[in-house]
Amino acid sequence: MKLNNRINQPMQIICPICKKKTTWEENPYKPFCSERCKLIDLGKWVSDEYKIEGNEENAENKEQGQDE
Repeated sequence: MKLNNRINQPMQIICPICKKKTTWEENPYKPFCSERCKLIDLGKWVSDEYKIEGNEENAENKEQGQDE
């Protein structure tokens, strides 16, 4: 088990969904605290709540074979 050097305890992380503290090493759902938070995050990607920046117009043109 990896210990935090400052206080000799397991490294703690904060769940990006619910902000609950959890440990990194003992958590099968990392970086989330639970399966529920993991699925909430997945749902946000599926519903396009999260997006990766990019130029969508150029991607559509390349798919149609119309490179600029």
